[in-house]
Amino acid sequence: MKILVSGKGGVGKTSISAMLSLIFSRNGYNVLALDTDSVPNLASSLGIPIGEAEKIVPLAKNDKLAEERTGARPGEGWGILFSLTPSVDDIADKYGVKINDRLKLVVVGSIDMSKEGCLCPAIALAKAFLIHVMTRSREVIIVDAEAGAEVFGRGLAEKFDLNITVSEPTIKSLVIARKLIRMADELGIRNNILVVNKVTDELTVARSIKKVFNYERVDYHIVRYDPEVMKLEMLGEGLDKLGPNSIFFKDVHSLYEKILKLKRK
Repeated sequence: MKILVSGKGGVGKTSISAMLSLIFSRNGYNVLALDTDSVPNLASSLGIPIGEAEKIVPLAKNDKLAEERTGARPGEGWGILFSLTPSVDDIADKYGVKINDRLKLVVVGSIDMSKEGCLCPAIALAKAFLIHVMTRSREVIIVDAEAGAEVFGRGLAEKFDLNITVSEPTIKSLVIARKLIRMADELGIRNNILVVNKVTDELTVARSIKKVFNYERVDYHIVRYDPEVMKLEMLGEGLDKLGPNSIFFKDVHSLYEKILKLKRK
């Protein structure tokens, strides 16, 4: 499966992405986790020490690799010629960070070309890699996205089997989540799950979802607030330290089971 995890900043999409990646890998699936945020921090959530995580150079910022694969060094100036179809087959193996025997992380970085001002060689390399893994990989792909599904463009979004939009249990956050789900549907992602994170009152959340989505049909999943997650984040520890009896693990594992049922259908 190819799974996109979207949502506005601060809702916990990186935590959901990390926990899903760990759960899939622990259940026998080969998983490739991709961090495409402009401020990537999926590595630390997966358990990589912060000092090591900060040393990882995103593909979209790796000038040396971009020059090697595209034939041009980023920043050389306007009018340079470079390959838009660089070789990327070995990038996951060479530049991926091994989390466990079945889970690998590649920090891609943001590929929103509008922010860069142009299609530079490093962005071309990162996008070519994403297209490669989305169309040819047989692994479970879990993408921790930057806010908004539009960052991937129509040519890539349609390759996803599922979009998981993460929201906080507030009306404002749910309104943004509704927009993202609509956008994902317009981009060709037909399966969407709303995950409401950090929930302390499930009944109030159910009422809020009904109010915001009105008559729109939405498949939603509740992930309750877990103080253990906050404790780990304060200590700079990864979610791999969470035990199977923790609230967050249980609720995300339930999401994992829902995804498997969706895949079977």
